[in-house]
Amino acid sequence: MTMNAGIVGWPVTHSLSPVLHGYWLKEHGIDGEMLRLPASSEEFGAVIARARAEGFKGVNVTVPHKESAFALADRLDASAKVAGAANLLVFHDGAIEGRNTDSYGLAQSLHENLGTLAGTSVVLLGAGGAARGAVLALESVGAASIHILNRDAGRAAILAQSLTPHVNAQLFPGALTDWPAVAGSVALVVNSTSAGMSGNPPLDLDLAALPASAAVCDIVYKPLETELLRDAKARGHQIIDGLGMLMHQAVPSFEAFFGVRPEVTQGLRDALVAVLRAQ
Repeated sequence: MTMNAGIVGWPVTHSLSPVLHGYWLKEHGIDGEMLRLPASSEEFGAVIARARAEGFKGVNVTVPHKESAFALADRLDASAKVAGAANLLVFHDGAIEGRNTDSYGLAQSLHENLGTLAGTSVVLLGAGGAARGAVLALESVGAASIHILNRDAGRAAILAQSLTPHVNAQLFPGALTDWPAVAGSVALVVNSTSAGMSGNPPLDLDLAALPASAAVCDIVYKPLETELLRDAKARGHQIIDGLGMLMHQAVPSFEAFFGVRPEVTQGLRDALVAVLRAQ
């Protein structure tokens, strides 16, 4: 019997999740499928109810529904509670479990590329939903201090205040105009905003103040190399694109849906890059 899971979003047409999970399904010889489930905000609850009724194992949730998924869940894991959002809903008999694997995905990608960040200072750009998970990821790879810079400094302050009880790292909120003052002493910059994503204006950030040893990470993967990453690469910085986070956050989802814990490999990355280039 085919095991089905879904990816719910709006829009969801170009989601890489079916390709990603399809690669692992084939690799492990599993009779299963990851289906795209488009849902507007008004339709989200009904789409989830239909997926449960049709025997789906669960769904991944992408923009703009992660907060709605959080609210819909009967129980939540620790990461979802802290992030205030769920990107994975697992259907159990009579209950929906909400999890957040985004912070895990970013942490694994950073660890894979940089090892530990123990004792370092980092800059996180943005103060939205993605930034919450990014703070947890940065803490888990050892960052000692995190400067949260946002166009609206008030939002950065609110984010820092809400997360301070949950992390050991020191959180320093500020405005994007604080960038020149903090950039010179950091080991990593992470962009968690949608700036630079296909269809959005690029992030306006002068990297001249960064130490040559600093790495630059963008959680965006469409395009794979944003203007921020191109600029960083040209200046000789190590760059980390958003595809690593995407692949790693899918590992616990696949395990929850299909009962096997898959591995992130170069072959998987090559398959996803090929699809991105064709879109």
